[in-house]
Amino acid sequence: MAVLVTGGAGYIGSHMVWALLDNGDDVIVIDRLSTGFRWAVAPEAVFYEGDIADRSLLKSIFAKHDIDAIIHFAGSVVVPDSVSDPLSYYENNTVKSRELIAAAVAAGIPHFVFSSTAAVYGTPTDDHPVIESAQLRPESPYGSSKLMTEIMLADTAAATSLNYTALRYFNVAGADPDGRTGQSTAGATHLIKVACETALGKRSELNVYGTDYPTPDGTCVRDYIHVSDLTDAHLKALQRMRGGGGSLVANCGYGRGFSVLDVVDTVKRVSGRDFRFNLVGRRPGDAASIVANPSVAKSEFGWQPRHDNLDFIVRTALNWEDHLSRHNNK
Repeated sequence: MAVLVTGGAGYIGSHMVWALLDNGDDVIVIDRLSTGFRWAVAPEAVFYEGDIADRSLLKSIFAKHDIDAIIHFAGSVVVPDSVSDPLSYYENNTVKSRELIAAAVAAGIPHFVFSSTAAVYGTPTDDHPVIESAQLRPESPYGSSKLMTEIMLADTAAATSLNYTALRYFNVAGADPDGRTGQSTAGATHLIKVACETALGKRSELNVYGTDYPTPDGTCVRDYIHVSDLTDAHLKALQRMRGGGGSLVANCGYGRGFSVLDVVDTVKRVSGRDFRFNLVGRRPGDAASIVANPSVAKSEFGWQPRHDNLDFIVRTALNWEDHLSRHNNK
């Protein structure tokens, strides 16, 4: 059997393709290359350039390949952009996901893993790590667009034979420890990537958005998960469904948070380089603090993180930035 990875030329998707190939799966990738890169797709994967809402293309792919699972990463992910342009997020994240789900049902694809987000929770009402049954109160169109897709999947699974797992990511960071892929998008907004670019002189400075949040140092607190641990969670979730497990929603995080200033200090220390950062106002749509309770992932499909270490996450991100510098300068 083969796995279709949507958005497989992007940051997380390209790591997922390598993880599936390492696991012995055949992999098919569909990506329109709006933010991803053709070179980021492992050469052993079959690649189709196109949109996930192109039903004729999907029908052709399903006819050519014996696909039993879809892992769906394709979508837009920048929270402030979703606030300023909400309709594009509902189009790209919700409407197009509806088309993909419909095509999967029509083709009889049994398993679907969805790249969801902790943004569906908004800011939790207490200081405890958030659990999957917590109240869902997204504070941005990005979070709402992902939650709508979760609702569609739940309703579809109740009415059809489709089985799904929605993985609610916390803050994904780092790069493949073997140096095969990483976060490569120009102008990316992920904090650890931006800080690493600043440390290596690719950016002149870093902005810290908001210093008046109700957190220990006033900056936002997030649960940072290494991308390889995240892809391992997808593999284990898929294996669970292939083994007869039912539909599930699970958090993907480590259960502890770091502030923006914690991350800045860590990047400075690990890189051995100082750099400027500016304290500026809040960005729209940012929650103050959110940390995962990952007990469902651990108990339901045996997920055991291997890279729960901020220094390691930063070091792999720095290594990838160095690789990009050398690659781009050739």
